[in-house]
Amino acid sequence: MVLKQESMKIAICGMSGFIGKELRRFFTANNYQVIPITRKDLKLSVCRLAAQLDGCKIIINLAGAPILHKWTEAYKLELKRSRVETTNKLVEVINAMVYKPELFISASAVGIYDSYEVHDEFSTHYAKDFLSEVCQEWEAEALKLNTDKYTRLCIIRLGVVLGNRGGAFPKMIAPFKWGVGGRIGMGHQVFPFIHVKDLMAGVWYLIQRHECFGVYNFVAPVMASNEEFTLAVSARLKRPAFFRVPEQILKMIFGEGSDVLAKGQKVIPFRLQNEGFVFSFPDIEKTLDELLRKQKTEHK
Repeated sequence: MVLKQESMKIAICGMSGFIGKELRRFFTANNYQVIPITRKDLKLSVCRLAAQLDGCKIIINLAGAPILHKWTEAYKLELKRSRVETTNKLVEVINAMVYKPELFISASAVGIYDSYEVHDEFSTHYAKDFLSEVCQEWEAEALKLNTDKYTRLCIIRLGVVLGNRGGAFPKMIAPFKWGVGGRIGMGHQVFPFIHVKDLMAGVWYLIQRHECFGVYNFVAPVMASNEEFTLAVSARLKRPAFFRVPEQILKMIFGEGSDVLAKGQKVIPFRLQNEGFVFSFPDIEKTLDELLRKQKTEHK
C-alpha cells in the first residue's frame, strides 16, 4: 500500500512490540516521521513530554505487557498498570498540549466481551473476568481525552493479530511443523483474529477519514473456531493435528491467563464494514494462505 504523501509526524507508544514494529515499518516506508514514546519518556513530566510530542498529528497508544504469560498476582498488576497508567499519562499529556494532535488511537482488546453473545461495537455484554476489567479501565482512561474541537479519539479493540514477524502466529503454528499440532480443549471456542496487513490498513483508514471516531472492532469479519483454525493449518502444512491441549495443562502454564486461549469472543467488525472498509483477508483461509505462502517464499 502506498499512502498519500504529506508532512506528518506520528508518535507511537509501544513501538518495541510486534504491532508497533509493523506500524513503524508501514509509516517509515511511506516517508512519515515516526516518533517513539518509550518507558523513559513516560517518566517525564507532563510538560516535558508534551513539548517532546509537539508537532505530532497522530498519537498511537499500543502500550501493554504481553497477555500470554503466567498470570501471577504480580504480573496481573503489571498487565493492568502498563495499560491503564500509560493511557492515563498520554491523555493527560494530550490534554495539556497547546497544539494538539488531530487523532489519538488507543488500543484495547476483544477480551472486553463475554464468550456468549455476538458482539458489535455497541455491545455492552462484557465479561466478568480480569481481562475484561482491565480493558474497561483501559478504555475509561482513553475516554478522559478532551475531544472538544481538537482531537479525535478512536479505540481499536484488537483480536489476535496474525503476522509472520512476531506475535502469536509463529508460536501457534510451530507445533504443527513438529507434527504435534492440535486443538485447544474441545476447539469450539471462537478465535477472533485479524491479519496484520488488515490492521495496518484499518489504522490508515481511521487516519484518513475525519468522520471516524469512537470504538472499532479490529477482527476479520468471518468468524472461525479454534478447531477450524487447527484443521486449516493442518491441511496447508500437510501435518497431522491429532493432539489436543487439555485446558488443565494451559492452566498450569498460564494460570488465570489460560482463559485467553480456552475461551473466545464472537466479534464482528460492524463499524469498519458499515463505513466502507474492505478487508483483504476476511477469513481464516485467505489469512493462512497469504501468511504461509509468504513463509515459503522467504525460506527459498
